[in-house]
Amino acid sequence: MPRLFIAIQPPDDVRDRVATLCSGLKGVRWVTPENLHLTLKFIGERPAHDVPDMISALGRIHLAPFQMTLSGVGYFGARKRIRSIWAGVERTEALVNLHRRVESTLHQIGIPREDRKFAPHITLARLKNGRPERLGPWIEANNLFRADPFQVAQFQLFTSFLSQEGAIYHPEAEFPLENR
Repeated sequence: MPRLFIAIQPPDDVRDRVATLCSGLKGVRWVTPENLHLTLKFIGERPAHDVPDMISALGRIHLAPFQMTLSGVGYFGARKRIRSIWAGVERTEALVNLHRRVESTLHQIGIPREDRKFAPHITLARLKNGRPERLGPWIEANNLFRADPFQVAQFQLFTSFLSQEGAIYHPEAEFPLENR
């Protein structure tokens, strides 16, 4: 069964800018620039025959394009057991609205809603042992990170394949944002 998620992929120049953050810590597995994205909804494993229904449903979401800005860095998990390090995303009503519409649309076709509160971010690194050396100084050195705003003109449905080198993402469908 494929592992699926819905995401916004920043343009190449923004991903290149974010990738400059991905160094300086031991004991972490950095995300490759081509895999940097903002997850709107992690679906998980679903039968392949569910994918066409998801594509059809998501294609009915009509919202205007909007601006998104990446700002700051942080981490998820307790200080002694950190799971991931991220770049922040400034929360906008348009982004929250897109997230709500994706959740609602997929719920209508039988995909459960996410229990956790939406915390927009781009994962930079994942941790195995939970305690990278020098995290505090790394956060201090990068906490003023800010990328130029960019236009979000689409979102995508991805399949994720796990490999020894990390996850491999394959776009299944793109959904343009447009005024209708």
